[in-house]
Amino acid sequence: MDAPSFGPPLEPLPEDFASALCVVAHPDDIEYGTAAAVARWTEAGKTVTYFLLTRGEAGIDTMPPGEAGPVREAEERASAAVVGVTEVDFGNHRDGNVEYGLDLRRDIAREIRRRRPDLVVTGHYGDRFVAGMLNQADHRAVGLATVDAVADAGNRWIFPELVDEGFEPWNVAVLAFAGSPQPTHYVDVGDKVALAVESLEAHTAYNSALPDEFPKPDQLVPMILEMGAQAAQADGVTHALALDVVTRR
Repeated sequence: MDAPSFGPPLEPLPEDFASALCVVAHPDDIEYGTAAAVARWTEAGKTVTYFLLTRGEAGIDTMPPGEAGPVREAEERASAAVVGVTEVDFGNHRDGNVEYGLDLRRDIAREIRRRRPDLVVTGHYGDRFVAGMLNQADHRAVGLATVDAVADAGNRWIFPELVDEGFEPWNVAVLAFAGSPQPTHYVDVGDKVALAVESLEAHTAYNSALPDEFPKPDQLVPMILEMGAQAAQADGVTHALALDVVTRR
């Protein structure tokens, strides 16, 4: 892993929003840092919901997909509950085979119209994460599709069948990307690190199948959030979620 380099200090993310939707590819994607911010938001009374495009059924080498999918779905629901999220929905795309395209955009746009969030949080869709780590194919497809689905959700003439289903257009105010090598904002999560670790630890079957040398949740989550604090360069901030933020109105 390359040592991350940071640019100018980040701005604190304005938290004048009432609701947020997290859109990711797999169970556990939110738990690598973003869950700390979610814990902060739900504690403040904001409504946060999750939408996962797969059930992570290809993510456990020792467990066939038909068995792994329900296990990982249950683990994600338990994980979400740790940080105050009760509404967790899943798409029906195949883990490891998520393809960018109209079907993916439509599914995400439908969920945006259904939940009507002020803020949408997804993952970075470039080839590499911060620190030079290679990004995974499903992450790239879902991140890019979310960019387009945010626009699709606000235009009634794109996917007009969604209106027929009862989902009127909705304009998202803010779009944010976790894991970006070029963040613009941060969320101070110094008092939410333990909850974020507990949230990742709820993925018991998944974590137990990882190689022994893979960092444990109580090592990995603090490290990610400490890197976010380094990027933030803000006095008194020891742990932060760094986000690349686009304001849309």
